[in-house]
Amino acid sequence: MLAVSGAVFLMGAAPPIEVHGHRGARSVLPENTIPAFEHAIEAGADFIELDLAVTRDDVLVVSHDPTLNRAICRSPGGGDVIRQLTLAEVKRWDCGSLRNAEFPDQKPVPGAKIPTLDETLALASRGHFRFNIEIKSFPDKPDLTPPPGEFARLVVEMVRERELEERVQIQSFDFRILHAVREIAPEIRLAALYGSGPLDFAAIAREAGAPVVCPHFALVTPEKVKAAHDAGLRVIPWTANSEETWEKLIAAGVDGIITDDPAALIHYLKARKLR
Repeated sequence: MLAVSGAVFLMGAAPPIEVHGHRGARSVLPENTIPAFEHAIEAGADFIELDLAVTRDDVLVVSHDPTLNRAICRSPGGGDVIRQLTLAEVKRWDCGSLRNAEFPDQKPVPGAKIPTLDETLALASRGHFRFNIEIKSFPDKPDLTPPPGEFARLVVEMVRERELEERVQIQSFDFRILHAVREIAPEIRLAALYGSGPLDFAAIAREAGAPVVCPHFALVTPEKVKAAHDAGLRVIPWTANSEETWEKLIAAGVDGIITDDPAALIHYLKARKLR
């Protein structure tokens, strides 16, 4: 068992399968917006999952990409690289009016703005859910974010200011971020994101220093999940949206599922008496 595995238990008893609302609930409402997070909370998601970028004035904002996505956000004009914009400039973008073409049933919310991390964490009083925070860091594009140590510090300070250490999981594809968080906040649960490659889940966890592995759902097999559990790890794949995929992941023994439609997954689990 990894030395860091104790962090798994800091957050209290969890349901058999954690439901993580990916970018809130982007199949239903504009991604990474307060309305999407509120929907996931009301649906009963165990975690709301979100992504972070940092403005020029060092404010943590919720965005999947380091550049504002013009396919789903209306621009007021000017640049779109978040690290080159102030918070005031970022807040001028409308990220609720345009429907994401990948989700034809998504309901627009005209005028929805990109929230700050602080505004998102302020939702904590709405229930007993937790926050799955992905820190977006790009080793090959260091100009798009603060250095890993600084980025980690900004996030940890905000989490601690809200006294939410035990309600937060921090995940990243950039394991430098996870090492930095572990150094300054060992009480916060860490998760290693993984998209492709030959490594088994235990090897990924060792490299990342994390007790949770979040692989792409296509990488999950019963054998890999069992080996991870034998090593004291949790497995929470992303991003699964169909009943067929949910069935396979549940049969494989995963500990949670990250999905764009948390309400539908919760309904699916309840119908099978798994929740």
